[in-house]
Amino acid sequence: MGKKSRQRAKNTTTVTLDPADLVDVGPREPCPCGSGKRFKQCHGKEIAAAADTWVVRPFEGLPSECDLIAFREIVPSGTAQVELLDSGKVVNLVTLLPMAMPGLVRDDETIWIGLQTHASSGDPSRDLGHAITAALATEPGNPIQVGDLMKDGPRLQDLIDTSKPIEVKVHEGFDFWVGENVEDPTGEVAAGLERANAAAAPTVRLESVEAAYWTQIGDRRYLRWVLPHGEDTVLDALARLHAAGQSQLVEDSRLIGSFRALGVLAPVWELPADTEAADVEKPAADFAAALDKALAATAPLTTEERAARAGLASRQLTIR
Repeated sequence: MGKKSRQRAKNTTTVTLDPADLVDVGPREPCPCGSGKRFKQCHGKEIAAAADTWVVRPFEGLPSECDLIAFREIVPSGTAQVELLDSGKVVNLVTLLPMAMPGLVRDDETIWIGLQTHASSGDPSRDLGHAITAALATEPGNPIQVGDLMKDGPRLQDLIDTSKPIEVKVHEGFDFWVGENVEDPTGEVAAGLERANAAAAPTVRLESVEAAYWTQIGDRRYLRWVLPHGEDTVLDALARLHAAGQSQLVEDSRLIGSFRALGVLAPVWELPADTEAADVEKPAADFAAALDKALAATAPLTTEERAARAGLASRQLTIR
């Protein structure tokens, strides 16, 4: 084998690197694998590919998929516990952590992972898997440093037992940020909590149906309901109900549109100003039964239903 052939063989040898070795490497610096190439032309390609990978429905296959979507997109304060497959260790998934950090390991070694963060890739499930992996290597009492996302890293579906339900809990504020014995001599923690709590819109998860959240924003009240079916299927079903005059939840409520989030739809109803969460429990259950019938319908949409569908589609807001 000639010198050039040997060099090419050397440069194409597969080298496995620890993600920690790649955190501080600049794109124009030599790749740590020893190929002689710049990082962006070698292992840096994997990082770019991972960040650019788009998954339409990233939480599909997870229990409580719709609640996780709601926690990431519309619920101010909530927590959910998941158990890791290999170790049985419990991880706390939360809507938001201080300064929107991706995660932290407390002094008691409990792991907290945030869903609402400053940066994310096209696959939030891989982001969570990456954050959990980083947390397992983080010393107690520290925020996690996630580094660059790798394309072969685990997704949340790879790390937890998907046959077990995920119990979610909505909180009035963010008091769960601090433990019972946290010292705060300067009052900074208390002040930060006060600001965060003041900004959190009152939110209640309904008990009669899955992933439906009553909320009060200013002096207005809404129900936002994340549905697990395909977007087009839900839109057709809502159009059938809307055209038939059956899209109200309670008297004087109205279906005002929907969010498009992580591959599903979340219809939004504006409710009368005095409507409490308990007032919507039975109407929501009744609507769920009507929606199931509409979802099962196979007949083509009528002219009126197509018009209703077009109106609903024009009132969609995509959350990214």
